Amino acid sequence: MHTTHYWIGHFKANATQKRIDWNQYPSLTAEEIKTIVPSLQAWQLGETSEGKHLIAASSKYANKIGDPEYIDAVKLFIKEEQKHGNNLGRYLDGIGQTRISKNWGDSLFRKVRYYNTNMELWTLAVIVVESTAQIFYQALKEATGCRLLQDICTDILIDEAYHITFQTERLAIIYHGKTAFSKTWRNLFYKSFFFLTSCVVWFAHSKLFMAGGNTFESFTKKMILKYRKTIKTITASQDQYIWE
Repeated sequence: MHTTHYWIGHFKANATQKRIDWNQYPSLTAEEIKTIVPSLQAWQLGETSEGKHLIAASSKYANKIGDPEYIDAVKLFIKEEQKHGNNLGRYLDGIGQTRISKNWGDSLFRKVRYYNTNMELWTLAVIVVESTAQIFYQALKEATGCRLLQDICTDILIDEAYHITFQTERLAIIYHGKTAFSKTWRNLFYKSFFFLTSCVVWFAHSKLFMAGGNTFESFTKKMILKYRKTIKTITASQDQYIWE
């Protein structure tokens, strides 16, 4: 288990990494444009959130537990997500495709975020979405022969792995502050939320997932593995945590 101070250092250091060679020419075939661009546009929109409601929820939570640095860590996390959106937007510009301003999936998640001030639900939602994002960006990487887009995906995949750890460790802290009874029903809620959200993401981007070599069955198996890894970390005994 890492401290908030550790994560602030991580995000600041990671912001200096330059993994994308923008001198490469962006190119997609006509078939790739048809298959990839709609999902790319939707995901780009989702990555550009200002994060106001998450910051509000994290501020309320951080003040409650006496960890003001956590607000700074969340702001750096949001900034890294916005970097993904900016890079995807730059790519869309490069191939002459528009950046969209509205998408049903993004609108749905924004409505959920708008009414949510609970840090536990926020954290769970981010873990699930970023778990699907790992499969999405790997599929996107496999579905294209464009080296520049592949590099963008690689950069995002590296970041997302740390994002999931950051959020999972936080959810573990929240989880272990609950009573035994509340932990019991939370286990069921976490599982239901995880798979319901996963199905929504598959439905929205099934064409892209399949272009990257996934079936609904294989996608589901990957999400089951991610869920099991997440829940194992969250429910692990606190004496197993190692603070750095």
